[in-house]
Amino acid sequence: MVDDLLLSRARTLWVTLAGAPATFASPADVVVSPLSMLCPPGWAGVVSLGGAAIATVPDSAAALALAGLRSWDDPAALVDELPAAETLGPATLAYLDPSAFRPPVGRDVVVGDRADLRTLLASVPAADADESGLAEVTSPAYVVRARGVVVAAAGYHRWPGGAAHVCVLTARGHRGLGLARAVAAAATEHALAAGLLAQWRARPEASRRVGRALGYRELGWQLSVRLA
Repeated sequence: MVDDLLLSRARTLWVTLAGAPATFASPADVVVSPLSMLCPPGWAGVVSLGGAAIATVPDSAAALALAGLRSWDDPAALVDELPAAETLGPATLAYLDPSAFRPPVGRDVVVGDRADLRTLLASVPAADADESGLAEVTSPAYVVRARGVVVAAAGYHRWPGGAAHVCVLTARGHRGLGLARAVAAAATEHALAAGLLAQWRARPEASRRVGRALGYRELGWQLSVRLA
């Protein structure tokens, strides 16, 4: 029952973000929605949760490009089928039921500020900074310092529809020490206290492991495609 409620809440979130009436279906419900938040403007966006999917496209011509696709259950195969000029993802989507939350103990996590986030973001490669999404957080920033320097941080971006999109970043040289889990737990706890749906979106396996360790349950994936 918990999983069913979590899945229902996650699907409701993405239907809200679709910007047009959509229903999770198998293989997929494709709708025209130029204002969709499933993907960048002008792109096609696909979200699959619990074996059912919705897809948004900017216009009817793009809808035709998605008609007749067979690989809705496999994002890699779906990309191969599509006339894709560029893709973002696929990224795994995971959500947390409060009863499943498993925060670690014994870490010196403190509330930081925007300057802390800017310092950490500037210390890592641009690809790492972009992947983390940390520059977009709207929540308090939770950080761990080593010798006065911020080496890990997390927060969340509050999305329309009542979701908290958790963002985490650890400096290279400090990874594998449990710091990501510690700061992400603090951000998650803040989101749950606010009654938000905590979301963990990740592509790297290391990030997915952190989410699973905290109790997030992987329910599906997201893919954005710029059609050729």
